[in-house]
Amino acid sequence: MDCGNSQCRAVVPVLKFSLSCRHARTQSVLNVSHRMHLTYSYDSGSEADTVDAGRRLADALIPGMNVALDGQLGSGKTCFVRAVCRGLGADDSQVNSPTFVLMQTYADGRLPVFHFDTYRLGDVDEFLAIGAEEYLLDTEVVCFVEWAERVEPVLPADHLAVAIEQIGETSRRFVFSASGEQSATVLQHLVSSD
Repeated sequence: MDCGNSQCRAVVPVLKFSLSCRHARTQSVLNVSHRMHLTYSYDSGSEADTVDAGRRLADALIPGMNVALDGQLGSGKTCFVRAVCRGLGADDSQVNSPTFVLMQTYADGRLPVFHFDTYRLGDVDEFLAIGAEEYLLDTEVVCFVEWAERVEPVLPADHLAVAIEQIGETSRRFVFSASGEQSATVLQHLVSSD
């Protein structure tokens, strides 16, 4: 299989498809299994690469999508949301971490964005008490949930998970995982734009 780059290679085992592309600044890997679990790994070598990944995700996002973000403090969760909002046409200067206010709204782009930070919440009940479920089930908006592992039991089954790992001072590894039909469609669009 030719992916348009002489440094790319494709491997097709019996139950899994794997595409690996190596570019000057980034590396990406796509794995699809027969059980509708799609993952995509993207290595960002700089903030500019992260902004580009955010723009590409913004192009792929559809109304009703929930994005679960996980990573250590300082891994770039809010920076990534800022990049996606910029890609959606929102004023990215307004995007900041909702750690203390729990939720921020950015409604001036192609899709309204609700941005949650669950770091300071004690449990899932506190997340539900702020009305999060209403937003997570809204089919007209996009929700980003930082520290999503803290509230995973109440996230919709079909959501896009993004694990961010700091692999260098300015380098990050983004691992995107789709858990259903809608998130797989979004992820496939993201991958095809790489």
